[in-house]
Amino acid sequence: MEEPITRDTTVDALERRLRDAIIDGRHPVGALLPPERELAASYGVNRTTLKHAFVRLMQSGLVETRHGVGTRVRDFWRLGTAELLPVLVLRDDAWLGEIFEVRRQVGALIGALAARRAGPPDVAALRQQVTAVRTGSDSDQVQLADAEFHRTLARATGNRVYLLMTNTLLGGYLPVRQALAQPFQDAAAAADRLHPVAEAVAAGDGDAARRTVEAYMTDTEALMRAQGDKPPARRRRR
Repeated sequence: MEEPITRDTTVDALERRLRDAIIDGRHPVGALLPPERELAASYGVNRTTLKHAFVRLMQSGLVETRHGVGTRVRDFWRLGTAELLPVLVLRDDAWLGEIFEVRRQVGALIGALAARRAGPPDVAALRQQVTAVRTGSDSDQVQLADAEFHRTLARATGNRVYLLMTNTLLGGYLPVRQALAQPFQDAAAAADRLHPVAEAVAAGDGDAARRTVEAYMTDTEALMRAQGDKPPARRRRR
């Protein structure tokens, strides 16, 4: 018998318990979950609550439900997409290091391509976002304005896939952004880190844009890693 879940966060807690059981392999890939009535009873919840949790797990790509068959654990390591990232980051902060690595590499490519392709409206939008960062009223507003700068930079490449990739990476760590807010405490300093990127793009200098993006990514990552508070995550289980 599973430990009953308190009713104030029932769906959230049930989703978390089921998600951890799936990722940890207690419900193996390809296996059918127990029948709804049995599973709901084991957690001390009703079937409606269980269905809500299933919907979230399906949105994360962890399970699939078929009428008349039941709910089966997907092969999420083979079939899963980036929609899993926020779930995995919340569970295990080691994923942040992997996101940072991709962030550095993809960001440099995006910066160089944006410098080659950006038109005057793109440059104006980038400079506007630097101003938005500089005038942010608090660290959260500054951080969100900074995220929008990177969406604008990706949009300037003219390649929509880069924009979607940027959204994916942002989606991986924005849910835990309060634990990564150190680079955005000082709005002026945050804007100063972005200003060279915008100006390198404005100058059409791909090499300079790559270097300035790499410098930005390295500096902000160091500040995030140095921050005392950790994301609300748990260590990886093998």
